[in-house]
Amino acid sequence: RFAETLEDRKYIHQPNTLKGNKPVTLGHDASVLAALPEKASSTDAPWVVPLNIRRVTSDKKPGQVAAEQIRLVVTDENLPFYKALCVNAEDSGYSGVPHLGAVADIGNLVTVARLPGNRVVYRQPEPPAEGKPPVGHPTWYGKPFRLKDPETWGPPDETAQTSFTTRKGATYTVELQGWHDLVQHGKKDVPMHQHPFTLVRARVLDADGKPIHKQEMWLLVIGKRRSELSLVEIWEAYGRRYDLEHFFRFGKQRLLLTAFQTPEAQSEENWWQIVQLAYVLLWLS
Repeated sequence: RFAETLEDRKYIHQPNTLKGNKPVTLGHDASVLAALPEKASSTDAPWVVPLNIRRVTSDKKPGQVAAEQIRLVVTDENLPFYKALCVNAEDSGYSGVPHLGAVADIGNLVTVARLPGNRVVYRQPEPPAEGKPPVGHPTWYGKPFRLKDPETWGPPDETAQTSFTTRKGATYTVELQGWHDLVQHGKKDVPMHQHPFTLVRARVLDADGKPIHKQEMWLLVIGKRRSELSLVEIWEAYGRRYDLEHFFRFGKQRLLLTAFQTPEAQSEENWWQIVQLAYVLLWLS
């Protein structure tokens, strides 16, 4: 990133603990798609299996590159993901319409993405009155569902409860509420009204029944097979996403994922592949 001749350098996010400094630097972004192997117990090591690492060029958005990676892996007949139910967990950075619209039509994929607490989604429109044929443009959206306004929520279609125990022995209760078949505004080339989703609200409570977070968590669940997942399974699937952060930390600190310096973008991308293979070999061992 320090070479002025490095191809396609751009401004990227760079965590910085120094107060007053902006978390921005020059360099390249990478998009990582990884499989999360099943765990025998909650205390198993947080291994992931990196499947595809790709550079996010300056002419594309991270969500666009991620959609291309997902489609490449999930629709490959030679991979075990083909036609199997695949659940993809993503943070709020991938909850935008362009990304979700690009993967919503993959038949065997269910995407669980966190929604920012200020989003507005919509219920299905009311059916037209009998004897009155619809006039004009069809109605795609019904009443708004504002995540910040509980008065717009209405009673949930489904509720569930689960619990978990931390490594330190603290036990927490998770209250889950689900609303089915909501929609969100799309764009001219992304007709999101054709892709209804389930909205899940999650609250984590301590032993006294008090929330441990100031804000609840909202999860959007989209995909044709989303009804095959229970609310608890949706919650647990999103929780597995955090294992990817361990891969980034281990890759950077131990495998020198971002330490290779070169003025050639292709050499940098080749190094990422080498690190990915080294990590997979460690997991296999």
